[in-house]
Amino acid sequence: MGGSSDPLRLKFEHVWRENHYCHRQTGDGIVKAVNLRQAQFRQSSRVAALCVGLFALGWGLFWSRLPAAEPGETRPFQLAYTHARAAWTADPTNALRIAELARTAFDWAESAVNDAERATIASEAIRACRTGAVHDPSSVPLQYYLALNLGQLARTKGIGALKLVREMETIWIGTLARDPGFDHAGADRCLGLLYLDAPGWPTSIGSHAKARTHLEHAVTLDSNFPENRLCLAEAELKWKHTAAAAAQLRTLDTLWPVAKTTWTGPEQAPVWKDWEQRRDRLRKACSHR
Repeated sequence: MGGSSDPLRLKFEHVWRENHYCHRQTGDGIVKAVNLRQAQFRQSSRVAALCVGLFALGWGLFWSRLPAAEPGETRPFQLAYTHARAAWTADPTNALRIAELARTAFDWAESAVNDAERATIASEAIRACRTGAVHDPSSVPLQYYLALNLGQLARTKGIGALKLVREMETIWIGTLARDPGFDHAGADRCLGLLYLDAPGWPTSIGSHAKARTHLEHAVTLDSNFPENRLCLAEAELKWKHTAAAAAQLRTLDTLWPVAKTTWTGPEQAPVWKDWEQRRDRLRKACSHR
């Protein structure tokens, strides 16, 4: 597996910052991208008026982890999607081509000009993934990117997003069971951010304990991937555990030089810009508390 990053799927995760969420990684013939911030998997975590208000607030924080597209970035993502769509059209039941379509759809949807465009892009990817799942229900890339695009669609919904959030949770739990290391522990990272930023019971599935379990497990599975430690450090800070956040930051600092030689290339520039900005914010926040 290669060690590169995809500019937009870093945080599904601030489904998905991120995921929020990123980085590019070649495997099984497709380009894998990270959310999660979430993502992916920084703009939007993803019954009464109060519940609706809490839901909107929680998901706004979750999606805000995804790096926003810079001016002029939309066209490259649209072109990548167009190429992936042509390949998928020629072989519409190929799980790897569907996964690549869904990955590029996520990236393009992240830089969409409005909710209508975002919903249109994500919806086609979702339909393709659902069709592909009939032929290859065990495909981890297909399921993983299906959930990310459900997250994009959730951004365009109101209370209707609650059902999508639960489906995303179910899908990522399934991908975690099949291939926990996919996308640098992407399922754990996405689930952690989902539980971190979603409203809690009874509105939605938010859970401090579950968020910690998955974010820590992502670090355990791939401790050298900066996104995983950044997500955990940011969560610690959100929970007001400044010392724990600072400890993650110190470890991250020791890993930084090696990471700089691992995730390289022009396509990594937006990723490193995002990571460095977030590391700087963490450093400032920890020093002020």
